[in-house]
Amino acid sequence: MARIGIDYTSAARQRAGIGRYTRELVSALLALESSHRYIIFAATGGLQSPISNLQSPISNIQIRTLPITDDWLARLWHRLRLPVPVEVVTGPLDVFYSPDFVLPPTHRSTRTLLTVHDLSFLHYPEAFVPALRQYLERVVPRSIARADLVLADSASTRSDIVSLLGVPSSKVQVLYSGVCPRFRPEVESGERERLQARYGLGERPYVLSVGTLQPRKNYVRLVRAFASLKPEVLAPGTHLLIAGGQGWLYQEILAEAEKHGERVRSLGFVDDADLPALYRHAALFAFPSLYEGFGLPVLEAMACGIPVVCSNASSLPEVAGDAALLVDPLDTDGLAAAIARALADGNLRQGMIARGLAQAAHFTWEQAARQLLGVLDTLGSKA
Repeated sequence: MARIGIDYTSAARQRAGIGRYTRELVSALLALESSHRYIIFAATGGLQSPISNLQSPISNIQIRTLPITDDWLARLWHRLRLPVPVEVVTGPLDVFYSPDFVLPPTHRSTRTLLTVHDLSFLHYPEAFVPALRQYLERVVPRSIARADLVLADSASTRSDIVSLLGVPSSKVQVLYSGVCPRFRPEVESGERERLQARYGLGERPYVLSVGTLQPRKNYVRLVRAFASLKPEVLAPGTHLLIAGGQGWLYQEILAEAEKHGERVRSLGFVDDADLPALYRHAALFAFPSLYEGFGLPVLEAMACGIPVVCSNASSLPEVAGDAALLVDPLDTDGLAAAIARALADGNLRQGMIARGLAQAAHFTWEQAARQLLGVLDTLGSKA
């Protein structure tokens, strides 16, 4: 039995992205039988509700929180480099796992595991607020160097870590994300009415994109590509919906969307519980991101039985397989042509849907958690 510390701060504080990844992966891990004792650590300052959604079949969990915000924790540990180890909060550990890019100070005897989701801040530095980019450029390589083992979301990200940061390939493993079973094609009773009540969606068909509003998601080109489609290509009233909270440097995205009135709508953050229904009722899912460490929305859309047009960059061909239409994310005309083709060609759509369902079925959180447990077993045995 090993004492495994897990940084759950992102899960407690972030509704989307890495927060959602951490919630899904840790929940699946805790559902597996294990002799390990898990100490869940989180900086919960300012949160109104405590961590309460973690369960284990053998009640082997302890929760340890710090009453400060994640921003303050980052300042203390990573900007000021205060040498206070996480074990001061968690107690003695054999292994500490951070699923969010950076490692806190730990005792020398504690083995460390780190997930690095992508290196977009190195590939597209202009897509980041300077202060955030500089922080990541400094802290992420330092954490990778300290880690005993690094998990990458995809082979593409693993290759980036090895080539851009000079990390030995033996130190980096690929651990794919999973698709939650609630993402499925079957429509639930009343879901269309729920979308209407919460987001003002009527019966008009829509093309959907999902992701935080930030430059890397390439929404400006998506809006321009959609707006360029001739009316005869689209079913009457078809509009573009972008679901995602406001991240950073998003003003150009909103300005471009506003040029097209009701043809393009930004829904803002969509609750996790509503995402499957939003996917299911879409005519098409478009994901032209410039760079992704994994690109989970692509698989979620496929699992809901929706054809996908996505970028051919970074990890996305690896994730989409042969189920999507892949396009150069810098080619606005090519993106428009792919959207038009996927909407108009019925035989193509049916083939994409069938291949998408099969592709999404290859990725489960249980499978990811079993792989993670194997890694923890190995690290714990060496502690």
